[in-house]
Amino acid sequence: MSAASEVASAVDSDALVELVREAVRIPSVTPNEQAFANWVLGRINESEAFGESELVECAPNRPNVHGSAGGGSGRSLLLAGHLDTVATDDWTEHWQGTDREDPFASPIIDGAIWGRGVADQKAGICAIIEAVRAFERVGLRPAGRVSTLFVCDEESGQPGSGVSAGMRAAVEGRHGKRPEADFAIYTEPTTSAIYTAQMGFLIADIAFTGVSAYFGRPELGVDALKAGHNLLGRLWRHSEELQSDVAAHDLLGRAFLLVTSVSSGGNIAVPGRFELSLIRKVLPGESLDTAAERIVAVASEVADEHSVDCTVEFSAPRDHRFGGTPDELDVDHPGVLALARSIEQVTGEGARIEGAPYWSEKPFLRELGIPGVYFAPGDISHCHTPFERLAVDELVTATRTLAHFIAQWCGVADP
Repeated sequence: MSAASEVASAVDSDALVELVREAVRIPSVTPNEQAFANWVLGRINESEAFGESELVECAPNRPNVHGSAGGGSGRSLLLAGHLDTVATDDWTEHWQGTDREDPFASPIIDGAIWGRGVADQKAGICAIIEAVRAFERVGLRPAGRVSTLFVCDEESGQPGSGVSAGMRAAVEGRHGKRPEADFAIYTEPTTSAIYTAQMGFLIADIAFTGVSAYFGRPELGVDALKAGHNLLGRLWRHSEELQSDVAAHDLLGRAFLLVTSVSSGGNIAVPGRFELSLIRKVLPGESLDTAAERIVAVASEVADEHSVDCTVEFSAPRDHRFGGTPDELDVDHPGVLALARSIEQVTGEGARIEGAPYWSEKPFLRELGIPGVYFAPGDISHCHTPFERLAVDELVTATRTLAHFIAQWCGVADP
């Protein structure tokens, strides 16, 4: 048996499952990550497999957790994930009166662990911890340095949060040591496929302001809703034009925009205000600046035609002032090939190379010159819903794969 296979076999499936269930039981809805961060630091510190570790705050009660294992004689690796989860507003109502009612109870039902954050992404964090602990069980350590980085503020949805404050602080070196590595895995759920590409995005909030007027004297008003109706048609047409203007990506499909909310009107009067939000999918090779400029141009053109005032705000800056940039890594990168070999060794099946149907924080690492991929158990289509769950078998297999990869990529040494 190779050293990598020996480490992979040392993953304790029962301990791993209990680790994940314990993690789910600690609520960490953005921006309340502190309790879970303390727990993660405790699990790292109780294992002799880890060396240096620290909790650092990028803002009051907004923590990141840094850890490390191994030495410095092999290739280095960064394993990253986010501590926060989305809210549970819809969970209890959907499952009221059932064994799934509590989103933090983490029951095991039909071979799967249920709960908010189990896949997105507490399983990924626990897989990292358990994969490193497996080295200790067989009396080995990674020969190269393994750094772990668990950040706050990745998820959107809570006021004043969700702008990647934790990852931004880490990569800028303002709080804690700036990450360095030859390769990175960010443990967003991928159904245990390797995601080498991810979409970019921007969110635009467009507002038209006209003049409200009594319904019996509409000639005294300027109808912002009528302008908004025209804007909707132009935006949908713009989305259709993207199908021909922007080439489809092999792993990510087509660029498009989606109108996500509309509001207008109120009193029995000419509507003086119209508001709209949209999200634009941006592909590798596209510019967020250009995508934003085209949306502003469409909105401004309609506003001029209807004599309304127009504002456009881009409300979700991440690694770019307008949103999050797309990212892509060559499928022939040595890290991708090594991870694919680990998948094949552990599962007996070929690795799946796919694209992420989401944006997450790997582009921040690219700016530091750290190439990487997403890899972890779990299905993103269940996340952010009352149906978030994770199959135990997939959890164990993915964690063994991760342990195998660490040993293969970094090498092993006698402590």
